Amino acid sequence: MTLCIGLYLFDEVEILDFAGPLEVFSTASRVFARLHPGAPPPFCTALIGREPSIRARGGLRVTLPHRIDDHPPLDLLLVPGGVVDAELERPEVVTWIGAQAARNGRIASVCTGAFLLGEAGLLDRRRCTTHWEDVAALRSRYPNAHVVTDSRFVDDGPIITSAGISAGLDMSLYLVARLADRSLAVRTARQMDYAWQGSPESGTQ
Repeated sequence: MTLCIGLYLFDEVEILDFAGPLEVFSTASRVFARLHPGAPPPFCTALIGREPSIRARGGLRVTLPHRIDDHPPLDLLLVPGGVVDAELERPEVVTWIGAQAARNGRIASVCTGAFLLGEAGLLDRRRCTTHWEDVAALRSRYPNAHVVTDSRFVDDGPIITSAGISAGLDMSLYLVARLADRSLAVRTARQMDYAWQGSPESGTQ
C-alpha cells in the first residue's frame, strides 16, 4: 500500500525543512523500486498550500499542485518550519491542520512548524520539540505542551516533532522506518550519503 505524505508549504517556509523530508520519502520509494520491481511504492508525496505558489526563504518560488481544500487523502501531514507568524493567524489553515490530524491520526512537524500544531491544539499534554532558539517561545505560547530539549526529534504516538533542518531529515528517515521498514530507512540514508541519527530521544523538560 502506498502512503501519501502531505507537506504544507507557505510563504517564507524554510527550504530544507520541506525539501529534506521530500527527498527522504521520494528516495525511499526509488530505493524500494530497485529492490522490488513492479511493486507499489511505499510513499507518494503531495505539496499543498493555500495558494498556487509560494515564495520560500531565500526567494525560491515553488508551484504547488494541491490546495488545502483540494488534495488527495493523506496518511501523514508534515508541517515544516520557517516564518510561521502569518500562518498562525489563518484560522482556515489551523482548522485544516487539526482536521488532518483527526482524520489520519498522524502528524509531524519540523522546527517552528510545531507552533502550527500547537495552535491546532495538538500539543496539549504531548511531548514535543522545536528548534533550540524557539523552545522558550513554544513553552510560553502553549503551556500545556511538554516541550523537551536535547532531542533531535520526539515521537509521542500520533505527534512527531523535530528540531531544525537536519533533525527533520533524521525524523523523516525514522518515519520511513516506522511506516515501512527500518532496513529501507537504512538503505535510504545510505543512498543519500547521510549519517542518520535514527532513534528519538526522551530529552529533558
